[in-house]
Amino acid sequence: MKTILITGASSGIGYETAKALASGNRLILCGRRTEKLKQLQEELPHSPTLLLNFDVSNKEQVFHAIKNIPTDWQNIDVLINNAGNAHGLATFQDADLDDLDAMIDINVKGLIYVTKACLPFIKKSNDAHIINTSSIAGKQAYTNGTTYCASKWAVEALTKGMRFDFLPLGIKVTSVAPGAVETEFSLVRFKGDEEKAANVYKGFEPLTAQDIAATIAFAINQPKHVQV
Repeated sequence: MKTILITGASSGIGYETAKALASGNRLILCGRRTEKLKQLQEELPHSPTLLLNFDVSNKEQVFHAIKNIPTDWQNIDVLINNAGNAHGLATFQDADLDDLDAMIDINVKGLIYVTKACLPFIKKSNDAHIINTSSIAGKQAYTNGTTYCASKWAVEALTKGMRFDFLPLGIKVTSVAPGAVETEFSLVRFKGDEEKAANVYKGFEPLTAQDIAATIAFAINQPKHVQV
C-alpha cells in the first residue's frame, strides 16, 4: 500500500487520478474546494483518505498543511503535482498582468512549494516517485498562450533538474505532458464563459481526465528500475 499525495484533487485530472489509484493505496487529497474533496472522499469509501485544504500558491498554507500531516501519514511514496491552471487567452501585450501572475504562482511556484514541503517525508520512502503534470505547451509554444507555455516549460525544466538532483535519493521523477484535455481547464481560462470553453473542443475528440489518470497510474506502477 502506497501513500499518495495529489494536489488539485478537487476536479479534473486530479479527481480522476485519485479514483484510478484508490484501490490498495492511501490518498492525501489536496485542493482549495473542501466540498469537492469531501465529495471525492465519499466516492472512495473503501480507501483510506486524508483531506488537506490549501492553495498551492500560498507558501504559508502549503508548508503549514503538509508539516502538520498526522505522523502515520508522513511516509509519502508518491507525490503528484497536479494543481495548475490557465488564465486568459491573449497576446502577451494584451494579457492581464494578474492572469500572468496567477499562472506563474500556481503552475511554477506552487509546484516548488509543495515539493519542498513534501521532500522530508518523501525521503523516507523506499519506492518514492514524483509526478509533475506538465503540458504539450511545455514543449511547444502557441499563439495567445505565451506565459502559460512559459509556466509549463518551467515544469519541464524542474522535472529534468529534479531527476538529476533526486537520483542519489532514490526518487524517480516523471513529467506527464497532455495535449487538450476536456475538464474545467477552459472554463477557468475563460472565466466561466461556457460557450467559449465548449468551442475549444469542437472539431476533434479531446483527451479525458480518465485518459491522463490512466497514464499516471501506468508510470507509478512500473517496477522500481523503470524510469518513465
